Order: sequence, then C-alpha cells, then structure tokens
Amino acid sequence: MPFCCDPGRKGPRETIMQNRQAALPFILVTILIDMLGIGLIIPVLPGLVTTMYGGDISAGAAVFGWFVASYALMQFLCSPVLGNLSDAWGRRPVILLSLLGAGLDYLLMAFAPNLGWLFVGRVIAGVSGANISTANAYIADVSPPDERARNFGMIGACFGIGFIVGPALGGLLGRYGLRVPFMAAAALTLCNALYGFFVLPESHPRERRRPFDWGRANPLASLGGLGRYPVVFGLAATITLERLAHDSLPSTWVLYTTYRFNWTEFDNGLSLALVGVMYAVVSAGLTGLIVQRLGERRALVTGLMVGSLTFLMYGLASRGWMLYAMIVVGSVGGIATPALQALISKATPATEQGAVQGALASIQSIAAILGPLMATGLFGYFTSRAAPVKVPGAAFIVSSVLVAVGAALAVRSLRLAPAMEPVARGADA
Repeated sequence: MPFCCDPGRKGPRETIMQNRQAALPFILVTILIDMLGIGLIIPVLPGLVTTMYGGDISAGAAVFGWFVASYALMQFLCSPVLGNLSDAWGRRPVILLSLLGAGLDYLLMAFAPNLGWLFVGRVIAGVSGANISTANAYIADVSPPDERARNFGMIGACFGIGFIVGPALGGLLGRYGLRVPFMAAAALTLCNALYGFFVLPESHPRERRRPFDWGRANPLASLGGLGRYPVVFGLAATITLERLAHDSLPSTWVLYTTYRFNWTEFDNGLSLALVGVMYAVVSAGLTGLIVQRLGERRALVTGLMVGSLTFLMYGLASRGWMLYAMIVVGSVGGIATPALQALISKATPATEQGAVQGALASIQSIAAILGPLMATGLFGYFTSRAAPVKVPGAAFIVSSVLVAVGAALAVRSLRLAPAMEPVARGADA
C-alpha cells in the first residue's frame, strides 16, 4: 500500500510518477473541501453565535468578530509552523492530521453546548485550516517546474468553486437547522481524511528533510524588509487598507443583511454564491482584458475607486435587491488586486520576490485579524441603543473611505518611481 511505503527506497523517477498520479487530485480535492467547509458555515455561524449569546444581533456582532479574528489569527500563527513541520516530518502526516482535526472540529461545533465550546472549535478550525502552506509545498514537490504555475492556478479554481458551492449549500442546509451545515462539513472532511490515508503517498523524501526551526516559523520575520523599497512599502500600505476594508464583507455581511433586510440563511447563501461567481468571471475573463487596455496603474486606481463606491452603496442600500446589483457591478473592482501585485513585482528585484511576497501575505493575514474586529464593532455600536443614530451600514461606509485613501496612497507611491525601477534604499544607483 502506498501509505506504508518509504519513498526514499524508490528511484526519484518512480516516486515522482507515483506522487503525480495519486497526489495532485487529492490535494486539489482537499483544498476544495476546505473551502466548501468554510463556505457551508458562513451563512449560519453568525446566527448561531448570536442565538447562543442571547439573540441580540447588535451585542452578538462584537462576539462574532472575535470568532472571525481568532480563525485568522490561528492561520497567521500556524501556517508557517505547519509548513516547517512538513519540512521536518513530511507532508503526508501534517496534511492527514490537519484533515482529521478539521473533521472532528466541525463535529465539536455542531454539538457545542455553549458559546465557549463553539469558540474553542473556531480556534481549532484556524489551526487545521493553516494546512494550505503544506498543500502548496506538496504541489511544489510533485510538479515539474514547467507545470507548477498551472497546478498552482488550479488551487485558485478550487477556492472559487468552493466559495460558490459552499455558501449556497450552507444556506440551503441552514433551513433545516443552524447546526446541520457543520455536520455536512464534518462528513465531507472526515471522508476525505479517510480516503487520503489510503491513497496519499509522501512527497518529501527523508534525505531532503531538515530539522524544525522556530526561527523559520516566525510569521513576522519577513516584514522588516519591505522598508528597503519605497514604492513597495507605499503599495503595501494600499494593500493593508484594501484588505481591512475587504474583510468587512465576510464578517458583517450576514449580520447586516439579517438586520437590515430580514434575509434568511438561504438568501445569504445565494448572495455569497453570487460573489463567488462574479469573482470567477472577473478573474478568469475580464481582468486580463481590462488591465491590458488600461495599463496596470490606471487599472489599479480604477479598481480601487470602483471598490470604494461599491462599499458605499452597500452601506446606503435601502432595498435588498440593490445588493445583488452592486455585487455584479462592484466585482469589476477585482481588477485592482492583480494590477497591484504586478506593480509590486516590477518594483522588486528578482532576488527578493519570495521575501516580499511572504511579507505581503503576512500583512494580509494581519488585516484579516483586525478587519473583522473593526467591522463587527462598528456594526454592533451603530445598531445598538447607545448609538446617536442608527447606521447599520457603518462598517461598509468606513470601508469605502479606507479603499479611497488606499487609492490616493497608491497614486502617490507610483509617482515616486515612474519607471518602476526596483531600487533599494542605500543601494548604488
């Protein structure tokens, strides 16, 4: 059986061929199920937290913010740890143990008797969900250099499919009870773990392993290098503001639509599925055409301004159907992210690309921790009795301002280096 074999005893060619045949589909299915599991519970988790907290949606919003932030925090802390553990012990045990943990965790949340246990479950979910770093390493192990870009692109497709199907299915299952989607996610994940136990071979031979080092597992270690490149540093500020704004959507969308328009879990599931569909359409079909026509700089600013306007309209919407319209129109703002990534890449020396991308990933992770706390705090306050005026869309309005400021910073940063030369501070001209 493949799971009991030592890949170090086989020739490199035989090992690679075995891995390529069995591993890549499984890893892609694993990522898809990870996203399905997350998507399944998005429409129901805010309602479950609010119900357990006493039914007050304004008071429950702040508590839910900590649920979202704790998940992001654990991913931020544990992604490099799991990645380094896989370098030391191999990819297979880390992936399978994280899948087993995720499946059992969904069961814990499905039957959690109180808010404390539900929070513990969310923390564990963040730890097990950090296996994406190990999945990426596995794909790099089994992919020839000329196929890696395509295979990593398939990860993005799995993310998109999972976020389309997951919320829609979660909204549908939520009609039968707020805990039913957790049971479905548990069943999918545990079945995947069991299947992987029998079919997933090890991709990282013993002779290539290295001892675990806490220094390499430090998620903040890469941030210090950004200051060496003024243009990159300025654009990193744009990324920070844009991500803070963006993370107001998943953390407050269900709270906002339930409070403002009395949407059900099914309504929220459909709307979030539409977000996934439009993301796929823009990413796969429109981004390249628009960026090619406008150029990266104008595409970046245009995308950010469309995003800012979209957030503002979300916050001011008076009818539920307006949100669907703005999801479709506002999805064009998605061109900003690839344009921004391209500009940063051009402003970074080839020898520093990996370090800079790692630092940017850390920034986005930090924003994913702080953004939900900011957004749910704003929603909770401006829908509570203490608020001088009720503004349910306050989080989206603030997000609109953040993205607009990010656009202004991007314009300023790009003016500093019109030729986009990757020159470090202190480097020779």
